Amino acid sequence: MTRAIGYAALDPATPLQPFPFERRALRDNDVSLRIRYCGVCHSDLHSCRNDWGNARYPLVPGHEIVGEVTAVGPAVTRHRVGDRVAVGCLVDSCMACPSCEISHEHQCEAGSTGTYNGKDRVTGELTLGGYSDHIVVREEFVLKVPDRLDLARAAPILCAGITTWSPLRRFKVGKGSRIAVVGLGGLGHMGVKLAVGLGADVTVITTSAGKTADALALGASAVLLSTDREAMKAANRRFDFILDTVPVQHDVAPYVRLLRPEGALVMVGAIDALPSFHSGLLLGGNKVLAGSAIGGIAETQELLDFCAAHDIHPDCEMISMQDINHAWERMERADVKYRFVIDMASLEQDRA
Repeated sequence: MTRAIGYAALDPATPLQPFPFERRALRDNDVSLRIRYCGVCHSDLHSCRNDWGNARYPLVPGHEIVGEVTAVGPAVTRHRVGDRVAVGCLVDSCMACPSCEISHEHQCEAGSTGTYNGKDRVTGELTLGGYSDHIVVREEFVLKVPDRLDLARAAPILCAGITTWSPLRRFKVGKGSRIAVVGLGGLGHMGVKLAVGLGADVTVITTSAGKTADALALGASAVLLSTDREAMKAANRRFDFILDTVPVQHDVAPYVRLLRPEGALVMVGAIDALPSFHSGLLLGGNKVLAGSAIGGIAETQELLDFCAAHDIHPDCEMISMQDINHAWERMERADVKYRFVIDMASLEQDRA
């Protein structure tokens, strides 16, 4: 076993604090990596505050992890010491069910193992995440970071990136596609960049006119204000695909109206009950309303390679580990463009 230092929530009400703990000894198929950077996801905050009612403490969050390999088990063939690597939202699955066999490990029929707040499939111990100096992960769940990606900005690709990439690929967004991205936060800004990279014509739908310049700078060709009734009416049946990244409860009916016949709207932001709407909005145009969450390992590797080939990086603000509680306060106010990333070198201050 190896000594680790991280930051943990000890209960739902208190701030994150330094937390020394032990990582498991390497199994034959394990990779140990030094964590250089870890992205900050809104799910980290929800989990630590037990907003979803399933938190287990102590809880070390973090599932947007990049770093370098420091050791490998004797059966490891995919990675070597010194490799630039990444770990996303998953660290294990059964690897045998129909979903796992097609690299949809996130949909494992036996239940996938989360990078944090999960149960180790061998020992049943609590998994502890990337707000820490190093991590030990089964080799199949360790991804390769291409040399062309900036390690300091790559971490959010592992969650915000794959969450938006997966539905774009599923619905074959590409050259000639007219799409809209609803919301311009951590997920939305990645959705814009990736869709533009795929060759789509992208409109950002927002409630704030103040986001127009940012949306255009990210590559969108237009901005549509959802509060402008006449503009929304004029956009009826305009889009082939809509990516809805709004993280709170909201009415999707106005956006369904913007879909062309056979079009699809995919929810990736809100995890909540949504207001009901008339099914005729779907039936009338043979439209699709779908949901999507993260993606499988092969798909995530595809995304990392795509981002490297097209020079696509998340827009990040670097913070120290000691600033995480303040960063969470800012994140709740949407006071970040567009993703916090923790420089894990700052953890040295907390090492006993």
